[in-house]
Amino acid sequence: MKHRTFFWFILPTLTAMILFIALPIVSVMIQSLFVQHEQVLVISKSCGPFGCQETTSIDTEATAALREAQPLGRFNGLGTYFDRSHLATAEVAEIWRTSEGLGSFLSGLMDLKFYKAMIFTLTYTFTVTPLVLILGLAVAVGVNNLPNALRGVAIFISLLPFLVATIVGSMILSWMVDGEGIIGATLQNIFNDPTLSIKASTPLMWIMLIVYGVWHTLPFSFITFYAGLQTVPQDTLEAARVDGANKWQTMINVVVPHLMPLVSFVTLMLLMDNFRVFEPIISFQAEAHAQSLSTFIQSDLKEAGNPLYASASATSMLTIIGVVILLTPVLIRTWRDFNRKAH
Repeated sequence: MKHRTFFWFILPTLTAMILFIALPIVSVMIQSLFVQHEQVLVISKSCGPFGCQETTSIDTEATAALREAQPLGRFNGLGTYFDRSHLATAEVAEIWRTSEGLGSFLSGLMDLKFYKAMIFTLTYTFTVTPLVLILGLAVAVGVNNLPNALRGVAIFISLLPFLVATIVGSMILSWMVDGEGIIGATLQNIFNDPTLSIKASTPLMWIMLIVYGVWHTLPFSFITFYAGLQTVPQDTLEAARVDGANKWQTMINVVVPHLMPLVSFVTLMLLMDNFRVFEPIISFQAEAHAQSLSTFIQSDLKEAGNPLYASASATSMLTIIGVVILLTPVLIRTWRDFNRKAH
């Protein structure tokens, strides 16, 4: 009876997960194994007084009939995953063979679209995530130590970046760093260079995107840790003070261990969110300097007149695999902590 009750309890959630998560992933995986049929070409010969001439034209009816008969396209197996636009195994092997060191090898990888997007995505993820964790905890501790009369105002101000829509916030910052914006003009005055432009420099554009990512996601980390601080046992804090622990020792030995489940939760959420960075790049119009896996997928789907569904599907599957790899260590740690507490 207990098992039947549990089954009916989880059935709605399980059904939603199958319909909205499992089935779309399966459909994307299947689509990645096929490529669109090429257009059917017809070669015709026309002869005249000055000789014969061959002309090539597209047979639209035959092309439409072929694509209607096989809507998924032509089976390509894993070929799309290993072509030049994705893992590019042959090209990577050649770059490794001809490179003189790690620097030249990475420079060669940056010439491949997929790896260029992967390098930026990983750089963004592994820079923004720890910064948001550390700064979020620091802000939460600072607000928690404020007088009660000031906490409400401090919390509201701290949450403002999270309340602003991503595209609106990134557009405002984009205007500010423009040559005529307050940040751009200030930098030009500081370095005495009227031609200095953040938007014209790839390293500066990467830094700006990372700064925006930290600014926009910091409130999520802050409010989560602030809520966790309200659950720290006061008796434990008082005992630490009686034992002679200062504020820093109390933070490291009492507060942080108490917040570790929240740290794992926030880390999971940040890794998933940062790995699919998309809106800031589009809003800053930074595609020329920074490509993420998400914008890579968008560019395939926006291919003029001929969306590359197989390429977009393959990139989506590789992105999902990347997310799983990133989340696995955190999930393993969470599972071990749960089992340790259970025993």
